[in-house]
Amino acid sequence: MPLLYIDPGTGSMLFAILLGIIGTLSYLLKKWMVKLRFVLSGGRKIETNAKKIPFVIFSDDKRYWNVFEPICREFDKRDISLVYMTASPDDPALNNPYKHITGEFIGEGNKAFAKMNFLNAAIVLSTTPGLDVYQWKRSKDVQYYVHMQHAANDISGYRMFGLDYYDAVMVSGDYHITELRYLENLRGLPAKDIPMIGIPYMDEMAVRLRENPSVKKEALGCTVLLAPSWGKSAIFQKYGGKIIEVLLKTGYHIIVRPHPQSFASEKNLISSIMEKYPGSEKLEWNRDNDNFEVLKRADILISDFSGIIFDFSLVYDKPVIYADTEFDNSPYDAWWVDMPYWTFTALERIGEKLTIDNFGKLKEMIDECLKNPKYAQGRREVRAETWEYQGEGTKRAVDYLVKKYQELPMKEDK
Repeated sequence: MPLLYIDPGTGSMLFAILLGIIGTLSYLLKKWMVKLRFVLSGGRKIETNAKKIPFVIFSDDKRYWNVFEPICREFDKRDISLVYMTASPDDPALNNPYKHITGEFIGEGNKAFAKMNFLNAAIVLSTTPGLDVYQWKRSKDVQYYVHMQHAANDISGYRMFGLDYYDAVMVSGDYHITELRYLENLRGLPAKDIPMIGIPYMDEMAVRLRENPSVKKEALGCTVLLAPSWGKSAIFQKYGGKIIEVLLKTGYHIIVRPHPQSFASEKNLISSIMEKYPGSEKLEWNRDNDNFEVLKRADILISDFSGIIFDFSLVYDKPVIYADTEFDNSPYDAWWVDMPYWTFTALERIGEKLTIDNFGKLKEMIDECLKNPKYAQGRREVRAETWEYQGEGTKRAVDYLVKKYQELPMKEDK
């Protein structure tokens, strides 16, 4: 007997319907219990917010700890309690050193979203897009959802409708505001709160780099880091392992760091490339959770549209080569936005474009990028456009969250 197949879209829809039914029943039961308690108490007012969590961070993966740790540290410094809910059982947040930060593993995948869908909290901060689009639904008992980016690039680079149902989106550049307002007007959405805070994790990275500047040079002289994004527009989908083959011919030390999502969404592709090009003295595969050391070791980065490009060029102040992958914007909000994609206007100022036609000159391109001063000027321009309030991001983010919490009305069940 053939197995019943349900495609991912249909499965997501069925899961959403099931959660809706469970949520409605849970909500009605809760209302009934409150009324019963009211009657049993002789008509005295019952406090219904006793279990509401003031601040929650939701992380769908452990790799976002570097984004949220500065925020957690600042909350702890101010003696403000925060619950950090994660979908990774080995998230560093679960063993964090902060007195006022409670780490909680809430299950993986749909189990985590199910927990979030019935959460009772005042404010939820997250990097996860897709709120109220697929599995992750707005909880009736959460008052305010705030999004924080995990890379210094376009808001419209998220999958379609990724940020539509957040109440606020923290940004770091004026072009973010332009993109958000454009999408709101186009879709008839209410205006979000858009606080300009900067980029806390990049501030943190910059401080860390100043405190740890020394780098051990490779015997091969130059270290090239290949760090692509994932998906059909990314380097490995477009060029396969051929780019590694060409890089090895340069004679330089090569580090390959695939996007973490590739190991889940492109598992067969990555496995086949790693098998064909195993680690050696000249080639190194990197999967560190923290990319600080590998970025520090590299002299130049090759990527596509991954946010790591801006970490490398703006914090470490080093040149990049970006691959021409004929970016397909159809799955992203960029498809709706009638304006230049900022990331691509920035790339041409901070590095050289690699195409299939100039693969043979890759070594010459690397050498040119390392010595040409025009790329340093381009980095200064791009840094000014996308990294406002350098060094102030964490304080501004927590100031905003605390102020917003104080402004929220006390919400009680009736």
